[in-house]
Amino acid sequence: MPQTASRFLRRDPADVVPWAETCGQIRCLVEEKDQAAAEVQMVEIHDAKLHYHEKTDEFYYVIDGQGKMVLDGEEIELHKGVVVYVPRGVKHKAWGKLTVLTVCIPRGVFGDVHELE
Repeated sequence: MPQTASRFLRRDPADVVPWAETCGQIRCLVEEKDQAAAEVQMVEIHDAKLHYHEKTDEFYYVIDGQGKMVLDGEEIELHKGVVVYVPRGVKHKAWGKLTVLTVCIPRGVFGDVHELE
């Protein structure tokens, strides 16, 4: 019998073990295996590498801090409360003291990271 998705999901970032990824320290709050429409991660930005996604769009919501982001060569300011939409194919990276929530659509972003540095 096929497994159906749960009615809802609650996940506390404090219960998720972080690891280092392209953008910094990441905690997966909604993962591909959860079968939701999107993936959601909490990321503490540091030592991010310029990269792009071929099939995945991303939304960055700055939870805390301030910094900058470069998108296809254009630099923008980031601070608490800012939302940035990063369409697939856009080369990007962020830096500064930032904690962001990323929403990735469709799911499968970890197989769709193409580092450029």
